[in-house]
Amino acid sequence: MIALVAWLPLALKRLPLSLPMICIAIGAGIFSLSDVAMRPLPQAYPFITERLTEFVVIIALMGAGLKLDRPFVWHRWSVTWRLLIVAMPLSIGAITLVGGLGIGLGWTAALLLAASLAPTDPVLAADVQVGPPRTGQEDEVRFGLTSEAGFNDGLAFPFVNLAIALAVSEQSGKPWLQHWLLHSVVWEVVAGAGLGWLIGRLFGWLTFKVPAETKLAKTGDGLIAISATFVSYGITEILNCYGFLAVFVTALALRRSHRDHDFNYEMHAITEQIERLAMMLVLIFFGGAIIGGLLVPLRFEDWIAAAAIILLIRPAAGMLALAGLKAAFREKLMLAFFGIRGVGSFYYLAYALNHVDLPLSSRLWAIVGLVCLLSILLHGLTVTPLMRSLDRSRGRNPDDLEIPPPGLPGPAGHERLGS
Repeated sequence: MIALVAWLPLALKRLPLSLPMICIAIGAGIFSLSDVAMRPLPQAYPFITERLTEFVVIIALMGAGLKLDRPFVWHRWSVTWRLLIVAMPLSIGAITLVGGLGIGLGWTAALLLAASLAPTDPVLAADVQVGPPRTGQEDEVRFGLTSEAGFNDGLAFPFVNLAIALAVSEQSGKPWLQHWLLHSVVWEVVAGAGLGWLIGRLFGWLTFKVPAETKLAKTGDGLIAISATFVSYGITEILNCYGFLAVFVTALALRRSHRDHDFNYEMHAITEQIERLAMMLVLIFFGGAIIGGLLVPLRFEDWIAAAAIILLIRPAAGMLALAGLKAAFREKLMLAFFGIRGVGSFYYLAYALNHVDLPLSSRLWAIVGLVCLLSILLHGLTVTPLMRSLDRSRGRNPDDLEIPPPGLPGPAGHERLGS
């Protein structure tokens, strides 16, 4: 598997295939063998599913924040705010209606489905995200999709918690509105972002600002980024804040501490390698779950709903959010189309179902699994030709190697020249 992590991205660079597609196929092959009795269905291993997907997402969020070159200035992130503030709530509302009225899930289950599927995924979107730090691969499409995936994994949580609160209220009769508004919306969002920023600044100071002989950048060890990930996530979760949001903000603050330092490349490189390994493991299990009967509870209307979520709801919500944005129509269409769903959706559903019992849990897992599978297949088949076409339209050769600027460690083993 480690060899595949290193080799497959190069082998698939010009092909209309993606690493996630290959991983699912490998998993389906392994778990279809007669000697393999295990069936890795998420509902059979609920807590393992939650923890494994949680780990992958927080590593991906750190990597996404570190590789964003654009300074965090409000008006320069307008595409991000449009996708977060307009596209995601529209998607949640539309998917809830589809689930409640179209396929008969009930409103609480429909809201949980919507909250799980509305956010785009930071793990499976590597092919549509910006390149490593300071490699210049940050056009509006890649930047928008990367920054959206970084923030919306945290901002989707209030809706997941709303579904949990409604389910608990239905079962116990306890009031939910005040606690949800004050705690799940205000406290967890504001405190998560604030703590993430403070922790990022602290790690930035330790890494780049302390006296030269003791600063962490001198170690040359990119595992500092993994440490920052765990510290940020652990502290904010202990204080009942949104850890996903905190990790991404920590990454932004850490990068801001010394935006052009060579060590940013090394920190990103280690997070990317660990993310790929963990992502491949999750998707191999996902392939096994599909073979093991994950999609069996699906009804005909569920297939229609899944196709509508991928082909209609996200593109329509995205185009509405981007109306008036100063960008080419082609770029807006790609921003709206590449709303990739994946590991984050698995985590949200596992988290919610581990906190509340819902009678339609197997069907919810089947629908989420189907949407993620369709997303991986559709976006995996189209991402290479569409992104290469976008690069050519901007005068960039898509076949150029991703060689970083002078002084950064490149793929051919360039030594780091910066201090």
